[in-house]
Amino acid sequence: MTVDISGIMETLPHRYPFLLVDRIIDVDPGKRVVGIKNVTINEPFFTGHFPANPVMPGVLILEAMAQTGAVLVLREGGEAFAGKMFYLAGIDKVRLRRPVVPGDQLRMELTVLSLRQRSCKMAGRATVDGKLAAEAILLSFMVDPGTGVAR
Repeated sequence: MTVDISGIMETLPHRYPFLLVDRIIDVDPGKRVVGIKNVTINEPFFTGHFPANPVMPGVLILEAMAQTGAVLVLREGGEAFAGKMFYLAGIDKVRLRRPVVPGDQLRMELTVLSLRQRSCKMAGRATVDGKLAAEAILLSFMVDPGTGVAR
């Protein structure tokens, strides 16, 4: 199963310039998701990070991973997660292994470690051309939109 940008935008509240996943290319419902971010020189963060040597900020790689994981849970999680938003609440065991630069295609693979009514823990890996760029354990909470309250 794939999800194009329209489906992603139906699922996530993020919009340009902060929507950081372009396509979902593989889904194993409730277990695993793979997403793609095509990194271009037109990304707004490259104007300041760094103009002479553009590098995607590591925190945005982690955010892209979190967004990819959120698509899995919000689209495939059933009624318990319908209409919810994800808030990133914690990041453990972060390793940034190589720079991500314009022209790279960031491939993000997230595996569910635990999924509860209000929280989700996932192991994430981001690669470029098969080489590890980042890895982390991501913890997110589901909240009601507009209130920010976990329910």
